Amino acid sequence: MARHKKTLTETFPEPDLDVSSLIDVCFLLLIYFLVTSTIVPRESDLPMALPTPNGIPPSTRIDPMFIRVDAAGAVFTGTGIHERPMDTDPASRDLPVLTGHLNLYRDAAVSSGDKPLVQVWVDPGAIQQRVIDVLNALAAAKIADVTFTDLMEPT
Repeated sequence: MARHKKTLTETFPEPDLDVSSLIDVCFLLLIYFLVTSTIVPRESDLPMALPTPNGIPPSTRIDPMFIRVDAAGAVFTGTGIHERPMDTDPASRDLPVLTGHLNLYRDAAVSSGDKPLVQVWVDPGAIQQRVIDVLNALAAAKIADVTFTDLMEPT
């Protein structure tokens, strides 16, 4: 009778991957990015109330401010001989001179018991980003009554 040799084969445990530490790292990274990110308001989220179709309310005691954006991206305030250049560098997204002028205008309107009203005339060849920059300056100055007009002729 022949003997059968029994060979013992080594059985290795099934390899498994412990992903619990990987999940912890992912959650930590997610929390880090949420905490360190800055939330920038979109232009559509800025509070901007347009006036009624009737135009300027009859109770205004202070004249509206006219802002003109020309085709080169320069920003001016006033009309005619009273027109003054504000920010003429189209590469700059910040409009510090215009923002300061808008703050003064808003303070004057509020001190007279009126709401500040701004009319904006934009050259058809102007870059749209420059108009958005002007609207952002208006929002920074907390001026919400804005009208786009085509009645003001540039000089």
